Amino acid sequence: MSSARRRVALVTLGCARNEVDSDELAGRLAADGWDLVADASDADVALVNTCGFVEAAKKDSIDTVLAAADLKSGSRTQAVVAVGCLAERYGAQLAESLPEADAVLGFDDYQDISARLQSVLAGEAHVPHAPRDRRKLLPVSPVARQAPRPGTARAEAPSPRVRVTDGPVAPLKLASGCDRRCSFCAIPTFRGSFVSRRPSDVLAEARWLADHGVRELFLVSENSTSYGKDLGDLRLLETLLPELAAVDGIERVRVSYLQPAEMRPGLVDVIAATPGVAPYFDLSFQHSSATVLRRMRRFGDTERFLELVERIRAAAPAAGIRSNVIVGFPGETEDDVAELEKFLTGARLDAVGVFGYSDEDGTEAISFDGHHDEHVVRERVERITWLADELVSQRAEDRHGETVEVLVEQVAADGTVEGRAAHQAPEVDGTTTVHGLPADRRVVGRIVPAQVTGSEGADLVALPVKGGA
Repeated sequence: MSSARRRVALVTLGCARNEVDSDELAGRLAADGWDLVADASDADVALVNTCGFVEAAKKDSIDTVLAAADLKSGSRTQAVVAVGCLAERYGAQLAESLPEADAVLGFDDYQDISARLQSVLAGEAHVPHAPRDRRKLLPVSPVARQAPRPGTARAEAPSPRVRVTDGPVAPLKLASGCDRRCSFCAIPTFRGSFVSRRPSDVLAEARWLADHGVRELFLVSENSTSYGKDLGDLRLLETLLPELAAVDGIERVRVSYLQPAEMRPGLVDVIAATPGVAPYFDLSFQHSSATVLRRMRRFGDTERFLELVERIRAAAPAAGIRSNVIVGFPGETEDDVAELEKFLTGARLDAVGVFGYSDEDGTEAISFDGHHDEHVVRERVERITWLADELVSQRAEDRHGETVEVLVEQVAADGTVEGRAAHQAPEVDGTTTVHGLPADRRVVGRIVPAQVTGSEGADLVALPVKGGA
């Protein structure tokens, strides 16, 4: 490379956890003299942060790498590098099947990402890693995981961070990894065992984000209900949430990915009633048939889940509750599907993601009997999706006349404001459009009270409350 500054573009796919990883990669690169650009065609290196969760996400990741590789024949782009979950999960196999990528890097390469990219630009060959079960890198006992362990690639110090995307909302990582052994999920094998970040590090990053214009913190991990168990305090989240909400400049704190089986009454109360904490419950139900859940290596049933929903709404009647469900799981019967329909009808959730089961490499469920034909899975996805959409629409209609607190995220040329109420998380739960907001209140990052006047699906339409903030 010449003395000219190097440019890198980060393309992020997948979940909010990947967004945090991209910010940390950007921070390391910026600290080592790289310029961050938004357009891959303006960069020396296109760094694609891939997702490896489900087949559709894998395909999207591969397509994105291929599209970036096409830029090499007519733009500044000299190299395309794949990182992220797909790269970590498949390593050498992905590199062999995707020669368009100049390198496939795993999580262990992140701390030296600048050196890795420089070597790629210099034409040096990179030997991709052989995937391994990352759960074996740390002790089985959660409380033994906080001690530094050479070779585990788990930095104890907070990683540097540069925001790749702007806006008033930012994800903030609570923890990494997962200790659950769901039979359909491969995430723990490539994300590793559950490790909490220390509260002081989380709070320090929250203050940094607030100083950089963030008004809503979106707390992310693979299992937020387990936060603190490796630090010796399983109720640490209940303590941390009020402290995060008190950070100067932060208007709202939202928690994602809560395990129903691990929900505690005290945690319900803190999320439901703490000022500045969104009464929002992202609960990973996955199904409600006890039979299917046990085959998934999960706990609960329709009755217990409805009791949890009832307890949440007793504490906060306007609380937002969302979930994902999987249909077509091996051995799932028509009675099991009917049980799921019963639960969804009774729960009336604010948002529901419906996924059809597909085999994931390295998971226990691949060996199960009772696999369904693709057309059966597809039919059940369509059936449950239709029901979920109807119920979500009804739940939104229930909010007509309700006053919601809308975080302003965009202001159109005609003065229309788009944002999200407390029950709406980024990307997945719909938006709220506010008409007629006075010009002096159309400020991105501001929270404005508005009365819901209409809805379409999960999306709300509202008018400003007179005399509101």
